[in-house]
Amino acid sequence: MKASEYELYSDEQLIDRIRDGETDIADYLIDKYKNLVRKKAKSMFILGADKDDLIQEGMIGLFKAIRDYDAGRDASFLTFADLCVSRQMYTAVQASGREKHAPLNSYISLYADISEQDGGDKQGELIQVLTAQEESNPEKIVIDKENLETIEAMIEKELSSFEKQVLDLYVTGMSYAQIAKVLGRDEKATDNALQRLKAKMKRAVKGI
Repeated sequence: MKASEYELYSDEQLIDRIRDGETDIADYLIDKYKNLVRKKAKSMFILGADKDDLIQEGMIGLFKAIRDYDAGRDASFLTFADLCVSRQMYTAVQASGREKHAPLNSYISLYADISEQDGGDKQGELIQVLTAQEESNPEKIVIDKENLETIEAMIEKELSSFEKQVLDLYVTGMSYAQIAKVLGRDEKATDNALQRLKAKMKRAVKGI
């Protein structure tokens, strides 16, 4: 279905269709509300908060809104999306006001239980999701938390800046196509980066 045809439906109806498997609609909603993200980035500028970083954080918030919206629990999708975008940006602004930390510090979330992040209801460590084989081969690699520093060091040393960005977004549940949209990069390049970083992570895990 073309994007123009999606305009005939309410956001709430489109969200229902995403739940039914029409995942392409998510891209339409991201395009529809990207100007909301840009407007908020301008209004939320605080010394130390980079505008491009805020836009990226806002796009993550928009993605989470599409993923988590519940018509029976929340207000309109627009209201919910506005809240999610604002909350994501606010968190980024708070972080930007602190002393800059090494990028690998953010990867501690890889070892947090999924149920503890963003109200998720899935169980298991995100690192298991990242290093799991494809569905055709359900083998999962469990990482001992004592090896956290080893994995973090690998991430800092082996992953390129772009691969780290892709990893940041991948662990939120985004597809490579959605990651490409948030980062403003080509889908093929993003998918290649994702495959490279997953291969590096698997090699690091097997070497422990």
